[in-house]
Amino acid sequence: VQLQASGGGSVQPGGSLKLSCTAHGFTLGDYAVGWFRRAPGKERERVSCISNSGDRTYPSDFVKGRFTVSRDDAKNSVYLQMNDLTSEDTAVYYCAINTIWVTSLFGYSYWGLGTLVTVSS
Repeated sequence: VQLQASGGGSVQPGGSLKLSCTAHGFTLGDYAVGWFRRAPGKERERVSCISNSGDRTYPSDFVKGRFTVSRDDAKNSVYLQMNDLTSEDTAVYYCAINTIWVTSLFGYSYWGLGTLVTVSS
């Protein structure tokens, strides 16, 4: 059983990246999925969440209008499309799952390894 975030990398300010959260060994569609990040020297914070059915999302204020979370159950994956990136978005990004809808990072029971996003000119 494995949850893996991927798609990170280096990008210039104003650029875009698409992160993937892929499940191996279980059905991701059975879970709510959250995206979180930890920037250097800062606490982990919520980026956005999506319900197991995909009918609810909960983006944090600092990503509204820039980041979009979506899911593709056929690919057993959840995505985070990130546009108009700034240096403030530099962080390790994680995905996590929970059996019920929850928006707090403390409510997520299983975490995957993170992927590093660096925004720099």
